[in-house]
Amino acid sequence: MNATAQPARDAPNPTAHEASRFIIFVRLALVLAVITGLEIILVNLPFVSWFLFSALVALSLVKFLCVIFVFMHLRWDRVFCTLLFLIGLVLALGTVAALLALFQSEASIPLTSPAAPPAVTPPPAPPAATPPAPPSAQPAAAQPAATPRPLSSNR
Repeated sequence: MNATAQPARDAPNPTAHEASRFIIFVRLALVLAVITGLEIILVNLPFVSWFLFSALVALSLVKFLCVIFVFMHLRWDRVFCTLLFLIGLVLALGTVAALLALFQSEASIPLTSPAAPPAVTPPPAPPAATPPAPPSAQPAAAQPAATPRPLSSNR
């Protein structure tokens, strides 16, 4: 055994690889935080709605692509896996677009009955005000008198 033999330098250092990925994750998290801040600022500024919508969609797409390529490790996977993911994404977006178009068309308006709604009739007019009746002509003795009730001792 040769005492002057040098250790192999081609051996990969797993801790260095993990540290470089960690730095990439932290930097991407900071970029995503900045993009989210821009989205919040854009929503609160008075822009034309079409520009605001386009800018928010573009920023969301950038965030989405960053997340799937780095945090889902598509950046380090084979191209075939990325293509499979993107095919599924395109199919999902097509389904969402078709559903939005379907529910925004006139065919999605609820059907109503062809019969005309019943006519609303006004309530009957209140009877005309009648003058108050004169006091009765009966003598006071004919009217029943209020009799006092005895107090009960049961308490």
